Amino acid sequence: MWLLIATLAVAYWYLIARVGPRAVRGGEPVVDRRHVRNFTFGLGLLWLGSDWPIHDVGEHYLLSVHMAQHLIFTLMAPPLLMLGLPPWLQRRLWGSGVRAAVLRFAGRPLLAGVIFNTVFVLSHWPAVVDAALKSEPVHFVVHAVLVLAAALMWFPVLNRLAGLPQMGYPGRMLYLFLQSVVPTVPASFLTFATGVIYKFYEEAPRAFSITAVEDQQLAGAIMKVYGGLVLWMVIVVMFFRWYAISQRKPDPDGVLTWEQVQRELERTEAPAEP
Repeated sequence: MWLLIATLAVAYWYLIARVGPRAVRGGEPVVDRRHVRNFTFGLGLLWLGSDWPIHDVGEHYLLSVHMAQHLIFTLMAPPLLMLGLPPWLQRRLWGSGVRAAVLRFAGRPLLAGVIFNTVFVLSHWPAVVDAALKSEPVHFVVHAVLVLAAALMWFPVLNRLAGLPQMGYPGRMLYLFLQSVVPTVPASFLTFATGVIYKFYEEAPRAFSITAVEDQQLAGAIMKVYGGLVLWMVIVVMFFRWYAISQRKPDPDGVLTWEQVQRELERTEAPAEP
């Protein structure tokens, strides 16, 4: 994971410093502080969820910490990484060719949401979780697929490239609201189950004097409450941005009114013949 994080950081620097100056259109900045800040935070969260102590505690002792790790990988790191890519880099990465064709199909809100939630549910299926926790390569693949599915889910919300799926503010808010509802199903199984669902955590050494059932219930609460909280925070921010845009007064010099049209017609009207 250190090698992966370092590779992503170096690749971002190279693209911004070396490729960007030759790729931008006239007058378009290569990058701004907002892009760099978002990508840095996203990469930092990806590293935080992949390293000690979250990685070790979550994958050897506590399901609740493992669930927090998944929330980082799905609801926090992917959108920040995507927001860290300036427009010209987005055009380079997925603005044309096969990648654009794939995103035009799979990046549509309904399909993207279905793919993400299917992957999310399957990644928490008992057989998948137990297999992943016993094999590092399998666990890495599960996490990689989870991050990619989450990035696809966020794509129609964050995309601003013409020709690829995108939504207005009302559609984005409804879409994210639905993403906060679907995880209720697996979270309910974890919270209200009378026994331990995952055999691995049932046999794992107990940490912090918490039983396997209590740990499982806490994991369900984290999935539902904290996952929903992250999405609702984004929804609230979008709502206020949408409201601010709707309340902006039109520029009198930029809006053509009927009175202006009538005056112009009177001014240019042909003179009557004698």
